[in-house]
Amino acid sequence: MQSSNEKSQDFIRLWSRYDDLGTGFKAELRRVAAPDDLIEIPAFYRLTRGYGSHKNIRRLVYCLPHLKHRDGGDSLGKALAEAGAREKRLFMVIRSQEPNDLIQLRRLLQQVNPVVDFSQTAWLLLRWDKPEQKQKLLENFFLHQKESQ
Repeated sequence: MQSSNEKSQDFIRLWSRYDDLGTGFKAELRRVAAPDDLIEIPAFYRLTRGYGSHKNIRRLVYCLPHLKHRDGGDSLGKALAEAGAREKRLFMVIRSQEPNDLIQLRRLLQQVNPVVDFSQTAWLLLRWDKPEQKQKLLENFFLHQKESQ
């Protein structure tokens, strides 16, 4: 069983793999309408070789094109708050059911292009189906929204 540090390194490797993809492959991933559509995209399999195609990985790859990574970067909630994301949009994400919640989140990411610590955000997205993850995102957003105002 891998430790959380080893898993975090796997996420960074996935990010690097994405960063090294050609522009055509990246465009394929950006054009996907829903997470489950990734199973029909060759770039998805090229990117996730060795990671599998589980639903959790699809959620992660679905959002990946609209995230920027920086070692030691912000959490997703903090990055959204500092980018000036509207809380109304975030509540739309939180209140939506699968897969619309992730589709709404991706639209929000497209709007603000947050710079995050990708390994930290990857953990959030992998566990997105658990209600406490949405709550964690929301709490982190409001905690840092006060700092940015």
